[in-house]
Amino acid sequence: MSKHPTREFLIDVSRLIWRSWRGRPATGIDRVCLAYLERFGSRSQAVIQRRGRSFVLTPAWSDRLRRQLLRRSGTPKARLLRILVLALATARRSPPREGMTYLNVGHTGLDEPTLAGWIARMEVRAVYLIHDLIPLTHPEYCRSGEAAKHQRRMRNALASASGIIGNSGYTLDELARFAGSQGMVMPPAVMAWLGIEPMHAQGVRPAEVAAYFITVGTIEARKNHLLLLDVWERLVESMDERAPELLIVGGRGWEAEEALRRLDRLGVLDRHVREINACNDCELEGWIRGARALLMPSFVEGFGLPVMEALSLGTPVIASGLPVYREIVGDVPTYVDPTDTAAWEDAVRSFCDDGPERIRQLDRMATYRAPSWEEHFGIIEPWLARL
Repeated sequence: MSKHPTREFLIDVSRLIWRSWRGRPATGIDRVCLAYLERFGSRSQAVIQRRGRSFVLTPAWSDRLRRQLLRRSGTPKARLLRILVLALATARRSPPREGMTYLNVGHTGLDEPTLAGWIARMEVRAVYLIHDLIPLTHPEYCRSGEAAKHQRRMRNALASASGIIGNSGYTLDELARFAGSQGMVMPPAVMAWLGIEPMHAQGVRPAEVAAYFITVGTIEARKNHLLLLDVWERLVESMDERAPELLIVGGRGWEAEEALRRLDRLGVLDRHVREINACNDCELEGWIRGARALLMPSFVEGFGLPVMEALSLGTPVIASGLPVYREIVGDVPTYVDPTDTAAWEDAVRSFCDDGPERIRQLDRMATYRAPSWEEHFGIIEPWLARL
């Protein structure tokens, strides 16, 4: 029997290579890419996009690269570079046979016109997981040029896909609206909420702190960190040393110059606001588990993995009343208008103690169960078989 049986899928690992090379903490999209690689990797040959060309690795090199990318401790640059040099030396520009299913679940290269051309020439079935249309619906929160780039991504996806996976009904609705505005037809689509990793029995916090709240996500304009800094200035002014601590967990992003300026010059907030640019999964779970609440005052989101993770850990959530949050976690969180600073201050104050709203959430969380990756793939795999 062959050591490397016939592969059913082609899986794009370009994003994971790029993120691993840069040593960036895993984002929500990265976690999705890793979950798909873990699920489909042994049945797939890896695809790497480079300078407008797509390369298909052999099964042996696909397996070796997969093992490195799935290492929880990360991959040393020298080892990754060696694997890539040797793997690309034996890679092909074409898949081993027509009709294979190409999975791209990280938006990688969807703006590259050569990708759609390669799919058509190779006669493979492209399946994309669409995470959001934020650069099109809310361009004010994105980097310059991102709206035009994302429009190319979505147009190429609609034109070349045999199937589309939506991480939520909200995302698929937005994509359908975009398709209509462009006079394009929606390919066959399926909605499957993203799963979360099993929570550790006991998360580990690097150090003990007094009462604190936590927010998780890249520091960028749409995450609304400015509101939280305003709230904490009010709390420190009125409560002084009794004010709780705010932990901001996430790397520094874009279109957030004012928030970053204030974080670099905390002043009176110096002993009450802490920025944690990166921590491992176990540490993050520990921080979330010990918080009085997770705070998510975002203006827009494509999904909400931190919200689901917090509720799974028994930590209440105070969040903007976004459609996608209401879809995936219903009325469990406490929803507050992301433009109402006073309302957020009141909510945080009330959660410093076990007030009625916090008790309500704790009661509701007793029966809350987040979707798992097993449930996600239980929807996706039969759907792929029917395409």
